This record gives sequence, structure tokens and C-alpha cells, in this order.
Amino acid sequence: MHRRDKLSPFLVMDLLAEAQRIRDVVHLEIGEPDLDPPPKVIEALERAVKERKYFYTPSLGLMELRERIAQFYKEKYGVEVSPERVVITTGTSGAFLVAYAITLNRGDRIALADPSYPCYKNFAHLLDVEPEFIPVSRETNYEIRPEMLRGRKVKAVHISSPANPTGTLYSEKTLKDLADYCEREGLYLISDEIYHGLVYEGKEHTALEFSDRAIVINGFSKFFCMPGFRIGWMVLPEDLVRHAEIVIQNVFISAPTLSQYAALEAFDYDYLEKVRETFNRRRKVLYEGLKDLFEIEAKPQGAFYIWARISRYSGDSYRFSLELLRKAKVAVTPGVDFGRNGTEEFVRLAYTKDEETLREGIERIREFLKG
Repeated sequence: MHRRDKLSPFLVMDLLAEAQRIRDVVHLEIGEPDLDPPPKVIEALERAVKERKYFYTPSLGLMELRERIAQFYKEKYGVEVSPERVVITTGTSGAFLVAYAITLNRGDRIALADPSYPCYKNFAHLLDVEPEFIPVSRETNYEIRPEMLRGRKVKAVHISSPANPTGTLYSEKTLKDLADYCEREGLYLISDEIYHGLVYEGKEHTALEFSDRAIVINGFSKFFCMPGFRIGWMVLPEDLVRHAEIVIQNVFISAPTLSQYAALEAFDYDYLEKVRETFNRRRKVLYEGLKDLFEIEAKPQGAFYIWARISRYSGDSYRFSLELLRKAKVAVTPGVDFGRNGTEEFVRLAYTKDEETLREGIERIREFLKG
């Protein structure tokens, strides 16, 4: 089989394309913040254009930005990170591709949660790496735990916390146990922390608190409200930095220059706290409006998604999503986008719209379910 035939479409983007052809749709499908970034980000972007700062940067990124991100880890988590270990990437998507390329060979296996972000497995397929899916559920708090990996011949474990699509958070204990297990077994632990900052219950912990060997990936698309800037970062073990640099030199040359200069001004914590509070209010609106309509197995602790079971209405999440779009003009993401572990009985709804829009969406869903 050709590797291209192993790739699955990103269904939410297919559904978004159809939704955009329909007027007056309530968009609850896409995981993209609708809020502006911190004001100084825009000022920095405009200043960079005027000062003609739009040429290539070093492949590892602007040292000034790498230093600022290292400072962020000290401020937020109390973790000392050398700027030399910080690598600027073309979004987190670029970071995933680079991380897989420098840690895995053809035929190696990587452990992924099922359900999880659908693009992980496709990055694996692009590199002829084999995804090994670990079923997670309410019973495991949607976490991959060390005992679930025993006997599996994997070389890397990729987790996300808060998780997409469930909004659940890895506990401090599980994250530590997993980091210890990976170090002991010689596995790479890849931690996707893109939704850090958007945490409403509990406390997020970076994997770097528990292991210098962890590969941590984050970026500016979610909490910092900069999705179209396509700018992210990795924190790597020292021995992998040069390997990442070589991949980036060849595949990307460097991350977008203007976005790097803009990102220098993204760490406005007062503004970002307002972002977090806004999404928390939205979370409460959508959760309260849906909890009597669907079974919600895990109240989201972070990110901006609700993972809702639709089994009382349908056993086909894709068909359900299409009917909801076409009849009620509400766009949601079918659960089958995220895996095969019972996902046909779930949909994901994003609270990335204002509260009035969320309430309108809830009412449309309620009327749709009445038949």
C-alpha cells in the first residue's frame, strides 16, 4: 500500500468546507480561537514589516524568541530550560513532523491514544512509522498510563494534555509515572502542550518537570490566539537539537519570520488571563446547555472542546453531524475523526464562539433532537 493511501482526511476540515457553503451556520466544529492576540503582537508585526524584518532567520529560530520561551518555562512552571534546547517551528504541526523524523525510523511504532488528534497518525504514516492505538476512556480518565504500554513494542509515546477531543488533563501522578516509565524503557515521550494556559479545573504540568528527555511541543495558535501565524516551538533534549536543525534547514528553512517577531510580544499575562476567563465562561454555557441533551462522560478541564456521547440518538457520528448541519445549521465534528474506539457514538463541540452564538447553537440542537 502506498503511504498516501494510509492517510485519512481531516474530517472537520471537510465538514467546515461544506458548512461554509451554507448561510447562517453556528460553527462549533473548528478548534480555532476567535479572539484577538495580545495587542502588542499586532504592533510588533506591523513594526517588523516596516523595518523589513521579513528575511530568513536561523533555522532554529530567533535567539531572542528562544530565550523568551525559556523564560516562560521558568515563570510558569519553575523549570530551567536552556534557550539552546528551544526550537522554533512552523506551528505545532511542523514540530510533530520534525519530532517524529528525528526519533523514529521506518517501521518503528508510536503509541497514540484512541481517541486523539487525528493528524498524529497521519504524520506517522507520512514517515512510514506505525501508529499503535491505545484505547482510552472515562475509566482511564482518557490518559495513557504505563501499565497500558507493557508488552507493546513502541519506541515513542505521544500524549496531549489538555487533550483534544476530550478536554481532559493528565494528572501530575500519571505524567510523572509515564515520564519515569519512558526513561526506564528507553522510549521517547512526546508531550503536546498546545492547550496549556486554557485550563479551568486542576493544574497543568509540563512533562519537563519530570524528565529532561521529554520532547515538549507547544505553540501560539490556541492560548495566544495566533492560529494563522503558524508559529510553534519544541523543547528538545540537547542531543536532538542538531538533528532537528538539519531537518528544518531542508524542509522549512525556518519558521515564518514576521510571526517570530510578533510572537516576542505574545507573553502578556494580564491579557492572556482574560482569554482564559472568556473561554471558561463559554465552557460553562455550552456544558450546562448540553449536559441534559447528551451524555458528557468527562467535564472538560481544559482546551475548548466538549466530547459528547450521542448514542441515544445515533450510532453514526458522521451521519449525525451531517444531518445536524443540513437540518439545524449547526456544525460539529464527528467523533470518528479522532479514532475508532467507540468514536462513532460521539461528537466534539468547540466553544470557540461568543456566548450568544453558543446559546443559539444549543437551542438549534435541542430542536433538532426533538425530531
